[in-house]
Amino acid sequence: MRPAEPVRAGAPRWQITVPSRPGRLPGVVMAGFSDRANEFRDVALVPHPAVTVIFDLGDQPFVVEDGRGARQRERVVAGLAPNGARGRGMARSSECLQLRLSPMVAHAILGASSELGGTVVALDDLWGREAVRIQERLRAAGSWEERFAIAEAALARREDAGRAVDPEVAFSWGQMVATRGRIRVERLVTETGWSRKRLWSRFRAQVGLTPKRVAQLIRFDHAAHRLAAGHTAASVAAESGYADQSHLHRDVVAFAGMTPTTVALSPFLALDDVAWPPASGGTALISRE
Repeated sequence: MRPAEPVRAGAPRWQITVPSRPGRLPGVVMAGFSDRANEFRDVALVPHPAVTVIFDLGDQPFVVEDGRGARQRERVVAGLAPNGARGRGMARSSECLQLRLSPMVAHAILGASSELGGTVVALDDLWGREAVRIQERLRAAGSWEERFAIAEAALARREDAGRAVDPEVAFSWGQMVATRGRIRVERLVTETGWSRKRLWSRFRAQVGLTPKRVAQLIRFDHAAHRLAAGHTAASVAAESGYADQSHLHRDVVAFAGMTPTTVALSPFLALDDVAWPPASGGTALISRE
């Protein structure tokens, strides 16, 4: 069990459960969210360099809305960097299982990539009736550990049957992650041996966004977490490779639709240390400011 996070009196709380042991699928992490007090209402989704799959398991639908007002519920996929996406809790208790997939495994597991760049779609559109059957099994499960096992088995089957990304795409992704998005595309072109046009085309087809946009997203993600950790915008801009604080401000607004000050206080980011730690397990409570 992870100790509970400090909770301010009267602040809404979620119960978050993560697997007790590391999963067997590289590039896949998962967490269970419960809001028994019916205090979850509305939270902006801060873009991050992973594809999110949500299975709603509560009494009433948990809705994910994109920036254009389109709504998805029950079984939802949020692709890389959906613009203006929000999660909205409904009446009664809310409960859901969230999976975060690296783009390197999402391509095989979901059977789509280019369709997911900046969008929110129904999982049913990608998996058909299988998505409904998995949700029904998750609802019937007696514990979160059983739910994690069901989800992992389903993902493993689809990954085995799916098509892996090109080695050059995987290499480019790895270099972007290793440099926190601060690598130039021209260097990737040289190191992969592909032409710029081919790298651009294959990367976008298999990941959903262009190499340049993904590098910007990874850099933004690092900066957003540094802001949430309490570092000043000026220091974050300097250490994250932005030209200046104004450059950071523009990037944050472009990705998250909010200012660096607002991103720093985002409840979505406040969940990350509990729901998506490098390696841990158990249950914790966290406040939403």
